[in-house]
Amino acid sequence: MSTGLAGLSLDAMASVSYGPEAIVLVLATAGGAGLGMTLPVTVAIAALLAVLVASYRQVIAAFPDGGGAYAVAKQHLGRRTSLVAAASLIVDYILNVAVSIAAGVAALTSAFPALHAYTVWICPAILVGITALNMLGIRESARAFMIPTIIFVAGIFAVIIGGLLRSEPASVTTGAAAVSDIHTVGVLLLLKAFSSGCAALTGVEAIANAVPSFAEPKIKRAQRAEMALGALLGVMLIGLAVLIKKFSLQPIDGTTVLSQLTEAALGHGIGYYVVQFATVVLLALAANTSYGGLPTLTRILADDNCLPHRFAVRSPRQVYRYGVLALGVTSAVLLIAARGNMNALVPLFAIGVFVGFTIAQTGMVRHWRQNRGEGWRWRIALNGFGAVLTFVAAIVTTAMKFTEGAWLIVLVLPALVLGMERVRGAYTKIGGCRGNGTIPDQPRATGTAIVVPISEVSELSREALSAAMSIGKDIVAVHVCLPGESARAFAKAWEAWHPEVRLVLLEDSDATVGGPVARYVRENFPGRRKVVVIAEIDPPTGWDRVLPSHRSDELERELRRMTDTVVCHLRVQVA
Repeated sequence: MSTGLAGLSLDAMASVSYGPEAIVLVLATAGGAGLGMTLPVTVAIAALLAVLVASYRQVIAAFPDGGGAYAVAKQHLGRRTSLVAAASLIVDYILNVAVSIAAGVAALTSAFPALHAYTVWICPAILVGITALNMLGIRESARAFMIPTIIFVAGIFAVIIGGLLRSEPASVTTGAAAVSDIHTVGVLLLLKAFSSGCAALTGVEAIANAVPSFAEPKIKRAQRAEMALGALLGVMLIGLAVLIKKFSLQPIDGTTVLSQLTEAALGHGIGYYVVQFATVVLLALAANTSYGGLPTLTRILADDNCLPHRFAVRSPRQVYRYGVLALGVTSAVLLIAARGNMNALVPLFAIGVFVGFTIAQTGMVRHWRQNRGEGWRWRIALNGFGAVLTFVAAIVTTAMKFTEGAWLIVLVLPALVLGMERVRGAYTKIGGCRGNGTIPDQPRATGTAIVVPISEVSELSREALSAAMSIGKDIVAVHVCLPGESARAFAKAWEAWHPEVRLVLLEDSDATVGGPVARYVRENFPGRRKVVVIAEIDPPTGWDRVLPSHRSDELERELRRMTDTVVCHLRVQVA
């Protein structure tokens, strides 16, 4: 259970580094009175955490094959709802990378303030490094996560215990206040703080998504891990909230709240740097977990015809590289747009999480209604209560954070669902054209015309015509006369070479080679199969690949639209 907890709890554990800060940043606008509400708001979040942990224990028991919200929705709520769950997971994986890297860099620059000015460069550099490692097929193990997770959790508990034992801070961080506009404490402010702090609940569903990774009895082990995660996360959040109130901390530019708490509890010595470095490492590992989760999810969606099939293709290094690249690029866009500011990204995080929570709990209500096993009534009550709470939390979070960037998630989620629906529709149409599920007629041979585009009388032309002669006998060479070129001179050179192939000269009517050749092929040889042999130089590796004119690519794009034409590429190696 310990290795499973370490490997699957990174997102949730890492949220301790930015969840409390998100609460403080909102409540600080009401001064000391607002910061005094940090603990009640955190207790409310911890109560919601308890409901979610209890609910996801039910998901683990009902869906031991894993999959979480997507699996629940797919079985009980229909295809479109399952796509909403998938879209929310995609958004969460992307935001997890961006937020974890931004929070990790914030912890690093808090320990070394001189680096703060380079945040916008450090974040993409770390992202590129993690993406490159995953493209190379670096595999992580849950055992490898145990040590940094244990050090981080031990460090947080050391901060909590050390802070509780102190009557006054061991050291005080100074700096400019991060909040300038002042508000009064009210319901809207508390709701806004609650919605911000709910970012600390990210990752609670990770264990339910990966039940098969546990050893037997996997259901009990996964449920115990879920309980342990909830208990640890709840204690850490409440403990840090108590210290925030005790030390009357204010958000400071360039320094995280966790850094201030660590310095206040342990001083600015070796203990402080151990906690900060453990935070940086854990956040980097938390970001890396998305590189295992999102490519796997996109592979499942590609297998379900909801994403292009290339997302299901592995590279020679057993990496779903299109999923890895998509995750890296989208995370980079978010980090650069937010300039590496953790607090600009955190408000976006909780919305997708709560959408997934709500779908999972609603699906479980239907599951228990259909499978009325022992205790089904109280199970329906638990999952129904969880669905209501998370739905309300999703509405509150969206409303409170709409102008701070939540509008982007409101647009992205339906756009992703619409995109996946379009992809599914396209594959359904393609499947109909291919006649999937039916027995086709017997294949039969048809007359074949072989067309060979020729740019000049050269060794390349000889290779192309030799290949064409090996395929069949009815061969036509075509040459497009470009502006300033003498058609008579080319015909004379061809006659002097005197190959056993008929030559057709074409006019350069649209400033391209592909257009005239494609038009000639289309307008001739009715009722016959056409084969176009395209010979091109295959340059050595490196920058030489940019040297050819790539007219063959232009020609292939034109011919690809013709269903009765086969394009054969002949690559001639450079000596």
